[in-house]
Amino acid sequence: MKTKTQVELLAPAGDVKRAIIALDYGADAIYLGGKDFSLRAHAANFTDDEIREIVQIAHSRGKKVYVTVNIIPRNNDFDQIIDYAKRLDTLKIDAVIVADLGVIKVFREHTSLAIHVSTQANITNKHTALEFVRLGATRLVLARELNITEIKEICDAVKGQAEIEVFVHGAMCVSYSGRCLLSNYMTNRSSNRGDCAHSCRYKYVLQEIKRPNEYWPIEEDEHGTYIMNSRDLCLINRLQELIDAGVASFKIEGRVKSTYYVAGVTHAYRQALDGIKRDYLTELDKISHRPYTTGFTFEKVPTQYYPAAREEQTYEFIGLVTDSNTMLLKNKINPGETIEILSPNLDVDGKTFVWQGAMQNQPETSVEICGCPYNLHTNDILRRPKPQQPSSDQI
Repeated sequence: MKTKTQVELLAPAGDVKRAIIALDYGADAIYLGGKDFSLRAHAANFTDDEIREIVQIAHSRGKKVYVTVNIIPRNNDFDQIIDYAKRLDTLKIDAVIVADLGVIKVFREHTSLAIHVSTQANITNKHTALEFVRLGATRLVLARELNITEIKEICDAVKGQAEIEVFVHGAMCVSYSGRCLLSNYMTNRSSNRGDCAHSCRYKYVLQEIKRPNEYWPIEEDEHGTYIMNSRDLCLINRLQELIDAGVASFKIEGRVKSTYYVAGVTHAYRQALDGIKRDYLTELDKISHRPYTTGFTFEKVPTQYYPAAREEQTYEFIGLVTDSNTMLLKNKINPGETIEILSPNLDVDGKTFVWQGAMQNQPETSVEICGCPYNLHTNDILRRPKPQQPSSDQI
């Protein structure tokens, strides 16, 4: 049985900067998309040269890079997919993440790359899992609708033949494993081709056809009308049960999330896997999120989030340290404010100091760090409590 430190922590990378942040803050591997076919059209994504660059950086640290090619393709996509597969094969990536049987066939015939099957493939049973193994898959990313018993059964079925990966943190989709057409119909943006408009987060009303100017709210309780608005998945306090079930990789969602999100979430899960004792939920509340749920993994039906579609967080990102004396400013800072350090370096992580410089209010400018008595490191993050902390429903 794997120990916590033997299980892979897999973090998202929307661009080169966030890839490096994920590696700095404790990811064992990162997953990213190229400019095409990666189901995240609104992430910056990576050119071939950038993939080559981040692979070299990751491998120099003993870490891995997986590339997503997990759209649901049409006939006219395949000439480009074949060409892209051949290019990826030269970039020394560690695996490709795919969802479609035709794309699996392309990578088997034209590359020597390891094949990971995406959660988009809806693997919900051991028979499907074993068939993907027969087709050459070395890892299976399970559907998020499974409970812990079903996960264990699939792990047992493929043991010794393929690894099992599960999502442990991040946004969830109201539709089954992301197979949604709501965005297509409402905005002509295809969720299965990386361009989801997140129509499930909208606020809806009921209208009777003969009364076009009269609207009735759709309410499931006293809070409001966001009937398809999912909470965020958070399994940080249940990792041991997943390890005992046989899971080999823990995946964090978020290729379109911020640098601060990637750093904070990766850091919290790294510390949980390394056995560093702290209140992880309080830490994760400091980062942008919707109220947390343990999802289908440990609940029969996950609860939705009715009050609003917005996210919440108890702390805000002030600056990204560029060297020991300067930072890239992200939000205004005032004299006398207490600043907390988020860092993968335990000598300064969680330390606080009082800002002793003048007010700074020009985001994306380089400013001198004033009043910090600690030796900061490149890519440390400075943050502060938000003036008004929203309430958060806990798990």
